[in-house]
Amino acid sequence: MAVSNDHKEKLEFIEEMTKNTDQVQAKVLSEILSKNAETEYLKRYNMEGATDRETFKAQIPIVTYEDLKSEIQRIAEGDKSPILAADPISEFLTSSGTSAGERKLMPTIEAELDRRQLLYSLLTPVMNLYVPDLDKGKGLYFYFIKSETKTPGGLVARPVLTSYYKSNHFKHRPFDPYNVITSPFAAILCQDSFQSMYVQMLCGLIYRDEVLRMGAVFASGLLRAIRFLQIHWRDLINDIETGTLNKAITDASVRESVQDILTPNPDLAKFISDECSVENWAGIITRIWPHTKYLDVIVTGAMAQYIPTLEYYSGGLPMACTMYASSECYFGLNLKPMSKPEEVSYTIMPNMCYCEFIPLEQSYGKATGNLVDLADVEVGKEYELVITTYSGLCRYRVGDVLLVTGFHNAAPQFRFIRRKNCLLSIDSDKTDESELQKGVERAAELIKPYGAGIVEYTSRTDTTTIPGHYVIYWELLVKEGGRWPEKEVFDKCCLEMEEELNSVYRQGRASDIIGPLEIKVLQSGTFEELMDYAISRGASINQYKAPRCVSFLPIIELLDSRVVSTHFSKGKPQWSPQRKEMK
Repeated sequence: MAVSNDHKEKLEFIEEMTKNTDQVQAKVLSEILSKNAETEYLKRYNMEGATDRETFKAQIPIVTYEDLKSEIQRIAEGDKSPILAADPISEFLTSSGTSAGERKLMPTIEAELDRRQLLYSLLTPVMNLYVPDLDKGKGLYFYFIKSETKTPGGLVARPVLTSYYKSNHFKHRPFDPYNVITSPFAAILCQDSFQSMYVQMLCGLIYRDEVLRMGAVFASGLLRAIRFLQIHWRDLINDIETGTLNKAITDASVRESVQDILTPNPDLAKFISDECSVENWAGIITRIWPHTKYLDVIVTGAMAQYIPTLEYYSGGLPMACTMYASSECYFGLNLKPMSKPEEVSYTIMPNMCYCEFIPLEQSYGKATGNLVDLADVEVGKEYELVITTYSGLCRYRVGDVLLVTGFHNAAPQFRFIRRKNCLLSIDSDKTDESELQKGVERAAELIKPYGAGIVEYTSRTDTTTIPGHYVIYWELLVKEGGRWPEKEVFDKCCLEMEEELNSVYRQGRASDIIGPLEIKVLQSGTFEELMDYAISRGASINQYKAPRCVSFLPIIELLDSRVVSTHFSKGKPQWSPQRKEMK
């Protein structure tokens, strides 16, 4: 396939980096340690300017976010001394993982934007090897910013993608025929999610014949866009038919961004009306956007639950998972982006940060010094990722569990398995077992006056609804003299549980990214049946413990067949963009 000079250079860069993985890693670590030699953190551990791996591994401990909280708090409060990094901390990136119910604050430096942009620049040259002529059309991508706050010291705290979309790297990037998108910048940068989605969808419909690929960051985001079209297509076709923008779009910059492309087009309006008015929406993506070659969405990890629904709406289009990144650092890319979702592997680019790996069997206990370098991991083994970044994170446990699937040159390729300790996830939310337990305990207080208590519980995510939502199964015991709580009490229990969950979940509920929590009350004895089923499949009766989350279809069917009542949260939990004080 024809490769432009720019793409050729990028592909050669990938080859150079992956052929010299270990040498690049040694150089990256040396650069980080040299740059940050005078920081308070490295001085504390007596690095004394050393930049070699042996000294680094001997002196620097492996840490979690909780270990760095006091340093991060000082930076957030305005301490500008070189605590973690020599370069000034430019902002905080808020992680979707949580600490004490709040998004974690990840310090970053200005130069990290260049590193992120470098990784973005590698995606299209790789994709062009598999999908030709992407420069002959546009991408329909649904991009959104989220709210941001300021720390007491005046630093902005916001999600990593919000930071990127607001940066000059994104807003003022040079024209690239391979990366033309249908959405105006004003719509992407509009904080009102309805106005943003409306105009992005409107532009996508206007440019329907030019759309070659469609995407969002997560699979859940693309499905929300389809659901939005199901609800609002009549308003959208009215705009297209008349050439006038819906009055509900009040943001002046957003209105201005479409004034030149929104002209009366009755034929297009009729076509969209004909497609959207039928009950069967199977293949709606390829029916409306017939030239779409693939979907660009993350469908690994927790997002895999959306694959069947995406296949339904897209008519089976390929799903490309192009890159692996987090708030802490951008890591790598998928060198075979058109592979099936279950076969997706990411190649970590060794120039992004210094990587070490805890063999999985160690990751649940106290970490020892037996960490493995990037070039030394073994195929078929699972590891927990530990990183050292230019922004000052040293031997930091990211919490991602990865499986080594092979190598590209000397660079290992990883399949993302799961977030460590993550139990439930719909979008960017991550709810662990302890958070779920606290939510159940808080809700259970409402049924105590009735002499009722929770015998056992489990949970799952339900992505058959858009947006998806949490389902919590309860088996109750009512004491002698007690009585069964009224329906309204159970409904309140749903909201009470949500109030206890972390801020990322509550933000998702506030912005309708996550649907209302559902409690399903089960017949007495259901969890005994669940145990019998598990034992019949080989579980040890002595070691059996009711699972706190279920995904195996026969178990879900067993639970659902024993439901006596179903309840949903009637309100939304409280959420504010303002952060709580760090403790």
